[in-house]
Amino acid sequence: MSYENWGPGALSAPGKRALPEVPAERGMVLEDVQSGWVGAVVRIEKSGGMHIVALEDRHGRTKSFRLGFGFLLDGQPVKLLPPAPRAAAGGAPAGRTASGSVRVSGQRAQVAKASRIWVEGKHDAELVEKVWGDDLRVEGIVVEPLHGVDDLKAAIKDFSPGPSRRLGILVDHLVRDSKESRIAAEAMTVPGAAGNVLIVGHPYVDVWQAIRPKTLGIEAWPEIPRGTDWKTGILKAFGWPHATAEDVGLGWQKLLGAVRSYSDLEASLLGRVEEVIDFLTAP
Repeated sequence: MSYENWGPGALSAPGKRALPEVPAERGMVLEDVQSGWVGAVVRIEKSGGMHIVALEDRHGRTKSFRLGFGFLLDGQPVKLLPPAPRAAAGGAPAGRTASGSVRVSGQRAQVAKASRIWVEGKHDAELVEKVWGDDLRVEGIVVEPLHGVDDLKAAIKDFSPGPSRRLGILVDHLVRDSKESRIAAEAMTVPGAAGNVLIVGHPYVDVWQAIRPKTLGIEAWPEIPRGTDWKTGILKAFGWPHATAEDVGLGWQKLLGAVRSYSDLEASLLGRVEEVIDFLTAP
């Protein structure tokens, strides 16, 4: 190609010659003409009212650019567009809730029952609410965050479970021989827990990992080195702000925003939440 005709100035703004318009896609290799940065698209997001594309070079470094003019694709100048909106099929089908249940129309939410679903933290509660919230309101079941399970036994004792006052508890990283498995076993020794408390869990370090990677446009969740705070490491790997608690909260909202329905979550979480709901709503 001739750079006499297509220089940085010509690519940074529309010229008389129309450029091909190409929607940004993950994995697409682009060159930013003004900086010379070459990298694969690893993320497209909206920030400050504009669409931003993040390009990762061959050394794993990431740099963000505004979508539009100024890119080369396969050596040819293009106008980079936002990706096409996700098909409606990515969300709940008509007449169904986000969990896949038949939507109940014309019924007001029930008064909250004494039974509860407990989850470890705020993010767990928000994810359960987003996917199962419609179902839980019909059943009158409230989701409450525990902010950790270290005092689970004492919390169950204070709750005083019984046949009309049941507890379903969702625990992160509930795997054999883990600290969480020992806490759960000890908690079930509380008087009244047997038959009235169900503790289930998923294998993930954090509920973030229960979002299927393809929902986020990635092949797999990044591996975070031992000793590094997991959420901070994830945000850093994504090239997102990660220094403060506010950064973590904003990062989570981006991830949660990608979840449309149960199909965006791993089966290992889906089955456990459904098990808890069945337990709490059984006659």
